[in-house]
Amino acid sequence: MRALTEKDIRSSFINCSKGEAKRLTVPRDLEGRPWDDLDFLGWGDPGAPDRSYLVVERQDRLVGVAMRFQPAQRGFFHRSMCSLCLTTHPRGGVALMTARKSGPAGREGNSVGAYMCTDLACSLYLRGLKEPETGARFEESLTLEEQIERTRSNLFAFIDKL
Repeated sequence: MRALTEKDIRSSFINCSKGEAKRLTVPRDLEGRPWDDLDFLGWGDPGAPDRSYLVVERQDRLVGVAMRFQPAQRGFFHRSMCSLCLTTHPRGGVALMTARKSGPAGREGNSVGAYMCTDLACSLYLRGLKEPETGARFEESLTLEEQIERTRSNLFAFIDKL
């Protein structure tokens, strides 16, 4: 992924107003992000722990999505799998991320959801640059490039529903 600026990020959101995009918290460490290893930029809002955001480049256009989630209340031995990167995590490592639809449907309260890593570090898990806390990645016969393509396809399918 190419390096993004705050202006790039704020102008990319498809499911919130310009005012909401202007007020959301953008990561302060943009210069330090491993851009070459990211398939999308994802982050949580430190001021609102139930909010997360992601920005992905698609067909030479940035697409940003604002999402909400409920922290998991599962037991210690419960594991969940991210629907994007297929990494498993214990207790709160995966959550149902819901995003308000864009346009009139979103104004009526319609939303879509997908189970995702709560830290949105799917790209790093795929590449082995981050290990899930006592979770795991299944050994796959797909190449890294095929796994990346599958993750991007899963993300695009989620975005297409918006």
